[in-house]
Amino acid sequence: MNATEQQSLFDAWLRRHAGIPHHVAHGFAEGADREDLMQELLIALWKSIPAFRGGCMAPTFIYRVCHNAALTWRRAGRNRERRMERYRATSEAALDGARPPDAGAGEGSGSGSAGEADAVLLEQLYGAIRRLPDLERSLILLALDGLTYREMAEVHGIGESNVGVRLHRARQRLGVLLGQTQNQNQPSAEETTS
Repeated sequence: MNATEQQSLFDAWLRRHAGIPHHVAHGFAEGADREDLMQELLIALWKSIPAFRGGCMAPTFIYRVCHNAALTWRRAGRNRERRMERYRATSEAALDGARPPDAGAGEGSGSGSAGEADAVLLEQLYGAIRRLPDLERSLILLALDGLTYREMAEVHGIGESNVGVRLHRARQRLGVLLGQTQNQNQPSAEETTS
């Protein structure tokens, strides 16, 4: 495959399946990290094009590449975090505990449009998804994108019945995590009576 063919296929995939890397990035990262991950996913997809032989459908291949790249990115991120923690500890010791004043992050007023409320709920959902184990996270993201059990099984190399069982467990765990998030955002009985 020459560079022109590779570029043409990459462009076609992005036109038809741009949501795939987007959903994976949202499921694995937040904030500025999401943009970094998105770049990593697109680079991984570009590099993998010569390996695509048409043995599976393009979306299945794209999911596989993106999910594997996200897992690799996350592992590398853990290593980065450890290095940053060591750096912070060393810096704090060198500065003898001196810290800059807090930047005073304010709370929102709680009132906003329905779009803002939807955005908050969506971020809570992605936050809960990010707390799931890797395989469960992946299956939930694939299910949200409407893949069949067969397609999910192809992406992960497991049986369809295994997908069903694991997806059921993932949905249960996600429900618990979302329930915890909702409980954290609601005032306690003591707060409402005082």
